[in-house]
Amino acid sequence: MDNLNKLSLPAGFEPFRAKLEASVRPYLDIQTQITETATLWQSKFLGLPYWPKSMSAPQTPLGHYLYLLAQINFSEASPLPGFPERGILQFYIASADLYGANFERPTEQSGFRIVFHPHPSTDHTDLVTDFSFMPSPWKDNESEFPFEVFSKYLSKPNSCFALSFQLKTAPMSWVDCRYAALISDEPFAPPVSHRASQADYHQTLERYTAQFQGHRIGGYPLFTQADPRSQLTDDSEPYELLLQIDSDSNNRIDILWGDVGICNFFIRPSALAQLDFSDVWYSWDCS
Repeated sequence: MDNLNKLSLPAGFEPFRAKLEASVRPYLDIQTQITETATLWQSKFLGLPYWPKSMSAPQTPLGHYLYLLAQINFSEASPLPGFPERGILQFYIASADLYGANFERPTEQSGFRIVFHPHPSTDHTDLVTDFSFMPSPWKDNESEFPFEVFSKYLSKPNSCFALSFQLKTAPMSWVDCRYAALISDEPFAPPVSHRASQADYHQTLERYTAQFQGHRIGGYPLFTQADPRSQLTDDSEPYELLLQIDSDSNNRIDILWGDVGICNFFIRPSALAQLDFSDVWYSWDCS
């Protein structure tokens, strides 16, 4: 965390500087670029997944195949404390009205599935290459996908967002359910100091919020509504951010979570350390 002294804060957050600096965590900022030439094993949103022939493709309990939402090849990224340094982590979701989410049972992996391949092969003879059985926004109802495809620009089913990563740090976001306890002993403390004028209140929040927008691995999440983790009664080991996928307008493939929302996956650190992805919380919200 050698860039703590460079933490830039809007004036309204300045009185909380010491506490916010103590909360700073590293994360991997994700940048996207449209491609039609991604390999099966590279990091991507959408597109064709890495999948060994020896494994059965993920399905819902009713036998409907899931499709690839995101694939992270950790060998392509800088090491992030607490996360794998190699292996491929995949996020599959169902083509459905709620994109496979179950807001009442967010860790039940029926409409979504998390799969980790610790030792991926780059030999095509070991891998599935025909994924015509999987749902795709190129052939199915786009309203059931958080992707809007502009087929006049892209027509190949392997078109996707190639991902690149940059290691960064950021303090706790003000929409995190632990933020009020971090900055004050008052359970409903305002996120911005009273020293900030009312006229600057929303502008100050917007400036602070901007650093949490976009796609990321680890760090602190952003929400358009409330932090869903606030409903937990057992916080002995909180769920932490595993992956955030924001809405993203690209004009060839758009990512849209409802009305320009945000998707988050959470995991307990002890499970992540054991590479156990059976207890992952999947949620998204929109304004």
